[in-house]
Amino acid sequence: MGIFSFLAIFILIRRLSSAFKLSPLRAKWLSQFTLATWVTVGLYILAQVYFSDWFILISGGALLGGAIFYAERELDFNPFNAVLKAHYPLAAATVFTGIAEFIAHKFYDKYENYFSFVIIGAFVWIFARWATTKKQREEFNRVTQQNQMLDKLVADRTAELTKQKDELQQTLDLLQTTQQQLIQSEKLASLGELTAGIAHEIQNPLNFVNNFSEVSMELIDEMEAELSKGDTEEANAIAADIKQNLGKIIHHGKRADAIVKGMLQHSRASSNTKEPTDINKLADEYLRLAYHGLRAKDKTFNAELVTHFGEGLPPVNIVPQDIGRVLLNLFNNAFYAVHAKQAVAGAEYKPVVTLNTSKKNGSIIISVADNGTGIPDEVKDKVMQPFFTTKPTGEGTGLGLSLSYDIVVKGHNGNIDVQSREGEGSEFIVTLPII
Repeated sequence: MGIFSFLAIFILIRRLSSAFKLSPLRAKWLSQFTLATWVTVGLYILAQVYFSDWFILISGGALLGGAIFYAERELDFNPFNAVLKAHYPLAAATVFTGIAEFIAHKFYDKYENYFSFVIIGAFVWIFARWATTKKQREEFNRVTQQNQMLDKLVADRTAELTKQKDELQQTLDLLQTTQQQLIQSEKLASLGELTAGIAHEIQNPLNFVNNFSEVSMELIDEMEAELSKGDTEEANAIAADIKQNLGKIIHHGKRADAIVKGMLQHSRASSNTKEPTDINKLADEYLRLAYHGLRAKDKTFNAELVTHFGEGLPPVNIVPQDIGRVLLNLFNNAFYAVHAKQAVAGAEYKPVVTLNTSKKNGSIIISVADNGTGIPDEVKDKVMQPFFTTKPTGEGTGLGLSLSYDIVVKGHNGNIDVQSREGEGSEFIVTLPII
């Protein structure tokens, strides 16, 4: 009868190994299942050769009970708890039979058949429990297969998402590079618009410098002549004229220097360093540069420039070259609109571009208005979008107002609004906080 305990252990190991065949747990337990199988067979052979039946019964039952107790404590075998518990009756019956044979041999001989019947019944009970839990095992295998499929799907999806992320990152890097190139192109385009205006503006102070220098040279010759005659009074009068001329030369030289510095500020990359700035001076400077830039391309173009500068405006804490680009863009758009309307309107049409500055509620308001072509209502909300332009193909990038919006709103916590009526003109209003 002792063989039944060892046989139950052997069958249990084989069934568990078979149940884990499709499970990731198989790799974890395979070597232990193999070792347990050989240990069970070896112990049974050793017991048969060297020990009596009662020892085989007790050792087999104890070994079976210990194996079940160990398996119940492992979480991996939780789905088989019902079957594992079914082995306890056989382990108990086998141990009890061995003890009875050892300490009450006569009693055992008398009721040996009953003891055998109990052991066999317990053994059969194990198979009955295996049969009743077949559905449970099938469900376990099905869940295992589903988990494997899900793991594979998750792995595939993760790989796909990783690939998409890499592709998106590459696209983002390309877009950022392209954006920087477009911004630089837009800046160079606005710099090109400035070139003609700068040439015109700088010519005026240079003419004054040249003229006053020539006059001063002539006065110096006269002063030398008077000094040689000994007429110091006349020489002093001439020296006063020369001093006055030199003051004018300095004034116009500084004017030319300011224009050059403004051009350099506009052309260099923004440092994002804000500094107190006279907004009236900055706006007036770029208005005249934009106007003369357009006149340099079309000598027939004329427009009335109307300016209303607010008095006593405090300095505004801004990045001058950035706000300068915004103003230049607004002025260029205004002159473009009145120039386009002039080309189709009658002789009675007079282009007018108006610049207003004022202070309101702790902010500086800059208004650039024109009586040009205006903006249609259906596209008015789109003019601040990147790459949107109302100009014909090749005449606009669609980035000017978009970049201006970013500079004012994101860079200076301000606001930029547009009011327009098609055919009558447009007005762009820039609001900048003073602090």
